Parts: sequence; C-alpha cells; structure tokens
Amino acid sequence: MLDVIRQRRSVRSFVKNAVEKEKLNEVLKAAMFAPTAKHLRPWEFIVVTNETKKIELSKATPYASFAKDAPLIIVICYDINKGNRFKEDCSIAAENIYLEAVNQGLGTCFVQIADGTEADAGNPEEYVKKMLDIPENYRVQCLMPLGYPAKPSAPHKDEEFDLKKVHYERF
Repeated sequence: MLDVIRQRRSVRSFVKNAVEKEKLNEVLKAAMFAPTAKHLRPWEFIVVTNETKKIELSKATPYASFAKDAPLIIVICYDINKGNRFKEDCSIAAENIYLEAVNQGLGTCFVQIADGTEADAGNPEEYVKKMLDIPENYRVQCLMPLGYPAKPSAPHKDEEFDLKKVHYERF
C-alpha cells in the first residue's frame, strides 16, 4: 500500500483517453468502502462526462480550470439529513478515490468546492448544485477530475518522512 501512497500526486493534466468503465467502477467502489461516521454512508457521487458540463464545472472556482480536460469528473456530495460529518466523510472518500486512481494507473486532484469564496460564477457550491440539479439537503465537498496523467510525477521519497513532526504522549 505504501507504494501506491508514494505515487499519489495531484494530477492536473490528462491525456484524452477515456477511462474504462471497469477502472471507474473500481475507483467508485474504493470511495464507497471509505469509513463514515456511524457507518451512515451519506455521500453520493456524480460522474460527469458531458463536455459542456465539464467546461461549466471548470468555472466553479479558478482552481478548477483544468478539470474540463479530464475525461470525467467525480463530484462528491453529502446528504446533511443523513449525517453530520460532511467534510470528514467526504474527504476520506476522496482520499480513497486518489489511492485507487493511482492503483488503476489514473490520476486525480481534489478541487475544493465547499466553503469556497473565489468563483467565476459566485458561490462555487451553489453554482455546482444548480448546474447538476443537486437537492437542497446536499452539500458539495469537491470535484475529482479523473483520467490518465499526461506526464509522470515523481514519487514521494523517504526524505519526506520527518520524525520531528511525530510526538509521543504529548506535543
């Protein structure tokens, strides 16, 4: 598992190749295997492949501009009527997406939507909700553009492991 974690990097440029359905399903399965508070599983995942919708999603925040070039975008949503750990539950699912994407030879990047203030079209979360007809009782945590990386990234190195950041029993 540490080998996959070493390879995990944020990918913002993709080749045009489509993501195979089998690989996408493995990524989505990994997301749904993520733990949630009280095992309520209140998240939902919207897969966007439509070119026009991808372009529109890429306008949600300046940091999403590259998303239009990904073969697909996974939008992570959360039913606030079913759970109360929105950021935690969605972020764990997003990390599982990151790791399984690497495992499948794919790449992705966490594009923050919730609580965003910088957007081409106003509030990023409200913009995405309106664009994708997401019900009012749902929050949108992030976009996860997914595809084959256009260029390889250097893996993490053991030198990044810093024992000075590890504390035992107290800070």
